[in-house]
Amino acid sequence: MAVSYNGLWKLLIDKNMKKVDMMNQVGISSSTVAKMTNGELVSMKVLEKVCEKLDCDFGDIVHYEKEAKDGGQ
Repeated sequence: MAVSYNGLWKLLIDKNMKKVDMMNQVGISSSTVAKMTNGELVSMKVLEKVCEKLDCDFGDIVHYEKEAKDGGQ
């Protein structure tokens, strides 16, 4: 996985929100949240909506993780 949304899940916990609450407030579908849960890419527009509604920045909700190479490096 190259993209991590752990920051978003932590933010939801801090705001005492569930994923369904975020879906309703932000106006995104359950399939989009499922993609995020699985570390898949979503559009910048979706991230922009999330940041606007949750009063945060992109760096607060998404993080790039380098994938480990098979050579042990």
